[in-house]
Amino acid sequence: MKTVGIIGGLGPETTAKFYLRLISACLAKNKIARPPILTWNVPIPLQIEEEFLLNSNGENKYKPYLIDAAKRLEKAGADFIVIPCNSVHSQINQIKKAVNVPVLNIIEETVKHLKLNKVTDIGILATSVTIKKQLFEKKLIENGINVHKPDKKYQKIINRIINNLVQAKQDKNDRKGLLEIMEKFSGKNIRTILLACTDLQLIIPKLRNVQIIDTLEVLTYATAREILA
Repeated sequence: MKTVGIIGGLGPETTAKFYLRLISACLAKNKIARPPILTWNVPIPLQIEEEFLLNSNGENKYKPYLIDAAKRLEKAGADFIVIPCNSVHSQINQIKKAVNVPVLNIIEETVKHLKLNKVTDIGILATSVTIKKQLFEKKLIENGINVHKPDKKYQKIINRIINNLVQAKQDKNDRKGLLEIMEKFSGKNIRTILLACTDLQLIIPKLRNVQIIDTLEVLTYATAREILA
């Protein structure tokens, strides 16, 4: 088995869930032993994190922390690296250049998954950084998938919800707000919704006749496949 290095802590609860899901996914395919996993919890200052999530500012302030994490994991023996956070994939090229091991790309893996499942129309829920940088949009459109985004009012709500999840200060209205946005998509006959933020799976409500694609789940199975390859 290959050793995976996880750049974690973005946010912590999602990293913990990814770790547990990954072990389960590997054991489902290989019952001989649990997978070798290294995790580095990125000590990003909370003020930088909040400014990034709420206002899409300070993206470059993340870069040294992410590069340091990747180098530490490589030095510790990781055969490849994963990042269970969509937004910081805006820095993935710089991370790849900093190490000599492969870095699995959650966005590329998700697009492959959508193509395989013949999805042609999708509503996207993500941070403003992911939306503004078109981290998913360009690749989805290139692959013949129509992309629908929330308007500015609802995007602000999503940013607040994600920040609450990352900071572990979830508001009782967060799930209700997320459901309202999903219902807006459903009302426009959009039957597939992409959770393009890995933290949203922590509170995602169920909606009848709507398929939810969870990028954390996609990354879990892609990582398990690579570990066992």
